[in-house]
Amino acid sequence: MPDDVIERGPELYARIGPHELREVITDFYGRVFPDVMIGFMFAGKDRQRLIDKEWELAATILGAPDVKYTGRPMRTAHAQTPIFGGHFERRLQILRETLRDHQIDPDVQRVWLEHTQALRSQITKDAGSECKDTSVVAPPPSAPDPDRKIKLGRK
Repeated sequence: MPDDVIERGPELYARIGPHELREVITDFYGRVFPDVMIGFMFAGKDRQRLIDKEWELAATILGAPDVKYTGRPMRTAHAQTPIFGGHFERRLQILRETLRDHQIDPDVQRVWLEHTQALRSQITKDAGSECKDTSVVAPPPSAPDPDRKIKLGRK
């Protein structure tokens, strides 16, 4: 097994545990709901249900024994809301910041974030949120003629 592959299972899950995982997710949704960029998408949603389903999903991907995700498939759950790449990236950034602020084990962070990124195509049809450079590159300016007379003042 390559050195950069992190084994998912009870050992990885134990690095965060059920209580800390719930604290992180609760804090995460406490940041998402009022967020100026994506909070509107959560208006009217049942916060506790989202916390519970996110806990199941995260616990499952981290390798928690005897935990199963019981929510809807990602594509189905997000089909009614148009989610753009920027929305997805903002949510991912809030998750990164929350994991960092709680000083979560780096391997747990990596597995969680990589799994989240792997779900992108199921959550948004927007393939990317990066700006593409569509400008035409102008040729470099020619070197000035050293013998050219310089006009000073008015005509």
